[in-house]
Amino acid sequence: MERRSSTAGARRAPKKGVSIDPKGYDAGKKISGKKRHILVDTEGLLMNAVVNPADVQDRNGGALVIETMHSLFPFVTKLFADGGYQGPQFRKALAKVMPQLSVDIVKRSDTAKDFQVLPWRRVVERTLAWLNRCRQGFREP
Repeated sequence: MERRSSTAGARRAPKKGVSIDPKGYDAGKKISGKKRHILVDTEGLLMNAVVNPADVQDRNGGALVIETMHSLFPFVTKLFADGGYQGPQFRKALAKVMPQLSVDIVKRSDTAKDFQVLPWRRVVERTLAWLNRCRQGFREP
């Protein structure tokens, strides 16, 4: 006679295996998880994306996005980036891969007190909102 456990008919949640993209901890932003660095065109269409652990600095993740998109879009000449991508390390990494690429850092005005819409930043935020809304292939289960 066969013994059955009390949970034989109940559905069990599948066990999670090893994650493809490891998680990390960003002490500056106090978040645990992953960072997604995306590159979009002026219409907000996704050109390239890289997922890193949260402990990877923004400037290093941004350099990875540029390195992987170099062969796909060699004609890009202008890049607008967030304040997290400023600094000499990011510019040196870009100069190695794409010397013709000029970078403008979009920053909030120091005199602004309330919410301020930043130029070109809204295009990226809209793309992230689309990806979050659809969720397929963008979020973990």
